[in-house]
Amino acid sequence: MPQAFGELQAKMIDTQQKVKLSDLQIEQLSRMKKHANLTHAEITSLPNSTRMYEGAGRMFILQSKDEIANQLLEKQKTADEKIKELEQKKTYLERSVKDAEDNIREMLLSRRTH
Repeated sequence: MPQAFGELQAKMIDTQQKVKLSDLQIEQLSRMKKHANLTHAEITSLPNSTRMYEGAGRMFILQSKDEIANQLLEKQKTADEKIKELEQKKTYLERSVKDAEDNIREMLLSRRTH
């Protein structure tokens, strides 16, 4: 019984850490999405003839306005998809934590009654 309790507790703690990690990843992706969105909004007001450069490591590559705009839109779309995946994973993990808490509670109650 104590071993099962310890394993359950360890699993619950591990799952809680995964939930926190998911939160951090969602936050980071949201920031990246917002940055891409703001950048896209800024470049749409510029004339099509504007020379634009994309950072690639320690150099910059000349790109057309359309290419840059498409890359920014793609970044936003990818971030949205990843956020959706992470939120689903987080929901599952939160349910696992709740189940583990319920199991621990049941173990403690059955211990008291015996």
